[in-house]
Amino acid sequence: MIQQQYPSELLEKSVQEFSKLPGIGRKTALRLVLNLLRRDEDDVLQFTETIARMRQEVKHCHVCHNISDNDVCPICSDPRRDASTICVVENIQDVMAVENTQQYQGLYHVLGGVISPMDGMGPADLEIDSLVERVREGGVKEVILALSSTMEGDTTNFYIFRKLAPFTDVKLSIIARGISVGDELEYTDEVTLGRSILNRTPFDGK
Repeated sequence: MIQQQYPSELLEKSVQEFSKLPGIGRKTALRLVLNLLRRDEDDVLQFTETIARMRQEVKHCHVCHNISDNDVCPICSDPRRDASTICVVENIQDVMAVENTQQYQGLYHVLGGVISPMDGMGPADLEIDSLVERVREGGVKEVILALSSTMEGDTTNFYIFRKLAPFTDVKLSIIARGISVGDELEYTDEVTLGRSILNRTPFDGK
């Protein structure tokens, strides 16, 4: 049995829960928990209720799989966006990263990951079939592959290229490699990412 480190069992359990979050060690978790203890009870209740509501009520957009408060996210439902262009990204953080560049006005498609056999992620685990279906429905003129420049990202790019090959009237492009090889999209600075979107090039599957 592990000896209790803190004078309160509830404090110990709270620190354990906070330290489960990515990038949060026990020292940081302790600081966060002690901060909550110093706050008014109403503030803490509002904090916990907000987290609980987020987990229960936040949805995934039926169209692009971005997070949303409604069945269709604000981007997909915005008539000012260019519905003929779809930017394919790995995760929700990448949508936020591209949006922050203010250089892209089309729609998105969130795959939910990349093909990675080492991590047990295959094509069937990703939202690739729903992307193909969106293209099949018509109205799409260009699909931009904006995945991280890693081996897994390149493998996923090639797989999508093969799946979309029958749609010869749809342009398939890839963001310019101003992003260093091995870099993940969400950590790329906004200027570099914005230029990479604007300077995208045709993707030929190589």
